[in-house]
Amino acid sequence: MGSGISWSKADDGSTSVRLAGRLTIDDVATLADDLAAQAPQAPGLVIDMHDVTAIDTAGAWAVNCLLVRWHDAGHEARVVGASPAVGRMVDALCTPPPPAPMRPDPGNPITARLARIGAGVLVQMDNVGAFLAFLGQTLLVLGATAVGRRRLRWHGVVHQAEAIGVNALGIVALLLFLVGVVVAQQGAVQLRQFGAEVFTVNLIGRATIRELGILLTAIMVAGRSGSAFAAQIGSMKLNQEVDALRTIGLDPIEVLVVPRVIACSLMLVGLAFYGSLWALVGGGLYAWFDLAMPPATYVARLQEVILMSDFVVGMIKAPVFGFIIALMGCFHGLQVTGNAESVGQRTTQAVVEAIFVVIVFDAFFAVFFSALGFN
Repeated sequence: MGSGISWSKADDGSTSVRLAGRLTIDDVATLADDLAAQAPQAPGLVIDMHDVTAIDTAGAWAVNCLLVRWHDAGHEARVVGASPAVGRMVDALCTPPPPAPMRPDPGNPITARLARIGAGVLVQMDNVGAFLAFLGQTLLVLGATAVGRRRLRWHGVVHQAEAIGVNALGIVALLLFLVGVVVAQQGAVQLRQFGAEVFTVNLIGRATIRELGILLTAIMVAGRSGSAFAAQIGSMKLNQEVDALRTIGLDPIEVLVVPRVIACSLMLVGLAFYGSLWALVGGGLYAWFDLAMPPATYVARLQEVILMSDFVVGMIKAPVFGFIIALMGCFHGLQVTGNAESVGQRTTQAVVEAIFVVIVFDAFFAVFFSALGFN
């Protein structure tokens, strides 16, 4: 059954159009032309849709065009007799869309830039305040754990130690081995200009044990384990597992943060020492093949040039760096809110800030120990 249309005059002089049948895209091709042929007349138009059996957006569009033409001519036009389904379709198409939001006037670009800088500073100040509060809570729980007032979850510590230390042995060894080769090669090239290739061992030994071995291992752990801490705890925060811990009377700092902080601090000491040894091996291989220095001579020279103070300084820095990395990862994990995008943002922030703070502390340690005479 197709569509039907009939025009008539009502008792009050208004024009009446009666629509019948199906008003779908297959049936309104001629209907639209018939509706458009009638010129708007006073006092108005009544569209009778009692007999309309089906309608889609094409039919509703045709009816809407008729209503708009009469309204634009200053005459009243209305729909009567439509079933609920037909009426909803007509109303939906006749309702004007909401106004599109307009881009606000940016105003003075200098003022806008200053406003963005000020907003960024306020956000960072809030971030620093939240981090200091988190640091205080963590230190209190660590202190209570040290004196036996809080339970140390050894299973969590061992699990995290395996993830941070044991599973990272391969990548740390490869990275530091290549760094040792690069340091030896660059040092030999530069010292060869002065006929002092023998001092390449001094460069490899002291730079690796005191600075590069610990610093590069910390950066590797920050990218590998710090990001994992933020992502794991952030996902738990989104899944309301952190809230569930609080509900059953467990402190998230004690359960989630303390095991990671202890494991990361301890494992970074071992990883730093392990990585430094591999850097020395890489430098030794280069010295053997390029400088024709036998391994026995290389080891003897290392024993002469590496001071106990260099080893002590490196081992002092390692647990501090581990503490910083774990703290940054756990803090940003607990700051996750909203959706999964926040997990990615906080994970990136945790890695970037951990590496930045590690380098700042490395510079501080360099100046501090130099002032104490550990040169």
